[in-house]
Amino acid sequence: MLEGTKIKTPSQVSSIFDIAKDTVLFLLLSCYYILESLFWTLVPNALRPMKSLKGDVVLVTGGGGGVGRQLAVKLARIGAKVVVWDINEDALRNTCSALRDEGYEVASYAVDLADRDAVYKTAERVKKEIGKVDVLINNAGVVFGETLLELNDKAIETTYKVNILSHYWTVKAFLPDMIETEKGHIVTVGSVAGLLGTYRCTDYSATKFATVGFHESLFTELRAHGHSTIHATLVCPSYINTGMFDGVTPRLVPMLEPDYVAETMIDSIRKNEVNCIMPGSVRYLLPLKCLLPSKMCWDLMHRVMKGPQSMMELKRKPQAA
Repeated sequence: MLEGTKIKTPSQVSSIFDIAKDTVLFLLLSCYYILESLFWTLVPNALRPMKSLKGDVVLVTGGGGGVGRQLAVKLARIGAKVVVWDINEDALRNTCSALRDEGYEVASYAVDLADRDAVYKTAERVKKEIGKVDVLINNAGVVFGETLLELNDKAIETTYKVNILSHYWTVKAFLPDMIETEKGHIVTVGSVAGLLGTYRCTDYSATKFATVGFHESLFTELRAHGHSTIHATLVCPSYINTGMFDGVTPRLVPMLEPDYVAETMIDSIRKNEVNCIMPGSVRYLLPLKCLLPSKMCWDLMHRVMKGPQSMMELKRKPQAA
């Protein structure tokens, strides 16, 4: 009988002791983590351990063009079994033709990531026809480049469905197999616009902010449940020269080339990095957003970086009907 049993609660002295003990342990481990990070930052990739992706099934969404196509080509060249998803069938054929011309096999699926049922059905096809996905790269994204009042409702919904909601459907489809085999890697492609709000991107920036939260929460869940062999990497590049931000002329941060972004992403995956920000210099500007007065941040963005002015030159994209 438990009715008369008193539940013993930790004494205040015991709680203070536990907090002090955990804090000291944290500080000691922090020294190690900082030194480890500095060490691996200084060691060239050629001299550090990098996991092999040879033979792994790697699925790339939005693989028909831009960074996605570069990822597919580079992954195939290092021996990965590449699976490409894209809504554009012509772009899919071009990517597959380029890979087959080099002698590589590639599987391609035309799928609308804005359609949840289509994502789940295509995921089942991949598992039956190709096998378990080892690395999932949620790369697909859309941008319309309008101010809030100029965006139509359908465009806003499409941006959310493609840029963030599809991540839920793909991860839910492929993560259980990764957990079962205790091997996997999920790559969430966000953006610097998901770390700093951007002019004419109320829809795009918001979805990319959501990808950051999605990645951090997913990483927490995996670690809390002991799935340390399943890795998660968040990739946040600045403007990429793929046509998505055609017309934008950044003042201080150079436009990134798709080849460089894809190469950096693959290196980050092979190093099991948790965060990958491009260019690296942006990493040092981000803390200023929280540390500096808001008016000072605005002047830095408006007068020095001229972020809003550069986005005013973005060529508008056709909005969803």
